Amino acid sequence: MKKVFAYDTTLRDGAQAQGISFSVEDKLKIVRKLDELGIAYIEAGNPGSNPKDLEFFHRLSELRLKHAKIIAFGSTCKVGAKPEEDHQLASLLSAETSAVAIFGKTWDYHVTDILRTTLDENLRMIRDTLAFLKGQGKEVVFDAEHFFDGFKANPDYAMLALSAAVEGGADSLVLCDTNGGRFPDEIFEITHKVVESFPGTAVGIHCHNDCELAVANSVRAVQAGATQVQGTINGIGERCGNANLCAIIPNLQFKLGYKLIPTQAMQQLTPIARFVSETANVVHNDKAAYVGADAFTHKGGMHIDAVNKNPVSYEHVTPESVGNARKVLMSEVAGRSTILGKIKEVDASLDKDSPQTHAIIDRLKALEHDGYQFESAESSFELLVRKMLGKFSPSFILKDFKVIVNEPAPGGSNSSAMVKIHVDGEDEITAAEGDGPVNALDRALRRALDRFYPELREIRLTDYKVRVLDSNLASAAKVRVLIETSDAENSWTTIGVSSDIIDASWRALVDAIEYKLAKTRRH
Repeated sequence: MKKVFAYDTTLRDGAQAQGISFSVEDKLKIVRKLDELGIAYIEAGNPGSNPKDLEFFHRLSELRLKHAKIIAFGSTCKVGAKPEEDHQLASLLSAETSAVAIFGKTWDYHVTDILRTTLDENLRMIRDTLAFLKGQGKEVVFDAEHFFDGFKANPDYAMLALSAAVEGGADSLVLCDTNGGRFPDEIFEITHKVVESFPGTAVGIHCHNDCELAVANSVRAVQAGATQVQGTINGIGERCGNANLCAIIPNLQFKLGYKLIPTQAMQQLTPIARFVSETANVVHNDKAAYVGADAFTHKGGMHIDAVNKNPVSYEHVTPESVGNARKVLMSEVAGRSTILGKIKEVDASLDKDSPQTHAIIDRLKALEHDGYQFESAESSFELLVRKMLGKFSPSFILKDFKVIVNEPAPGGSNSSAMVKIHVDGEDEITAAEGDGPVNALDRALRRALDRFYPELREIRLTDYKVRVLDSNLASAAKVRVLIETSDAENSWTTIGVSSDIIDASWRALVDAIEYKLAKTRRH
């Protein structure tokens, strides 16, 4: 297999996405995961930009990495300055990484109108900065910022900038589609020209997703000869995001025969993608290729029948190959065989004629008539099946709960809840405040269960949806509540239906916790 180096910039470029901020501990955990995945380079931050990144680099000695080389990121020296006198470069060296990445201007417009210096001075800055860092014994990655825009505007100058980097000792030239506006044919043509022009220097690609083409552009660059591909886990990043390594890696490795990570590590792709989403405190994209919850989900009856006969009929790779799992949804278009399949996951001895199967299907129909919909809440359906088959033992018994809502909210929290439960012969009473009654209930219940089930500390409510089922009844209408809950590896959805929104929410919350505890016991 042809070798291509996977270069991750989740902790630097990815952290520039709106709403994302990694703590030092977060960054250390993510580095460990990326190293387990077999990523070759991890661009971990700019030690000259903030104290948090500087602390992170100082703590890197705590890690014992097997695969990854850590990269500290910075820019060329300032206009008119000598590299050895540049404070930012001094901070970069203080990170004590064996490799550094330096970005420099390759678009003449940026040189004259943004840096406001001469074209020659910019070339001097690139050449001298890289020579200085090479003199310090560093492997140097040169990020040619806005390279494709620069090449389209003034190809001669863009190539001169790369030549200056090579003269300074660059180990690799990374061509950046910084504005994310280029198309795959342009990326291929220009990358191929650079590869031919600098045969002794590795070429990389760094794409942004402003045209929804970052993955395609990255793949085409590799086909044109690039041997380093940069991106982020889940494609997080500024504006529309960066190229998504969770799609690039399997596309190149499975489809085109390139080697980016160890074959056995590919099964860590989905768990790591979800871990990064969880750590970044963002909802994981269910529609993401390879690593999304829906990537191998089937709903239509004809699709399901075909997949049951041979998954290749509707799956381009096996879900297990990327650490994902196949899901077959229950819905009005799925059919009885789908429901039976879910039942057999709990008890393989049952068939379509078993009395238990008929009882479960009758119960399912009754619940659907009452407003339940298990297509998006299969965790609740699994618990229902286990209860009806006598394979469920409740982790706790509710004695009672009370919820108080205060408006206007004093001190920011407008709700409080008190919960009394019974576990293993003991009663536990706790109270908690929250932003709304459901949040208060969630906090109070988990606080009550904490000493009995400490594993619940790792879960959190990640989504909450309410739908009124019969608007003609106004405030007396039934509501359906769907709650998504996540831990570091998985997410699951549970459901509750009632004419009381608090009661519906409680039912969904209890199912969420019972599902987590039941799964923990089975493992």
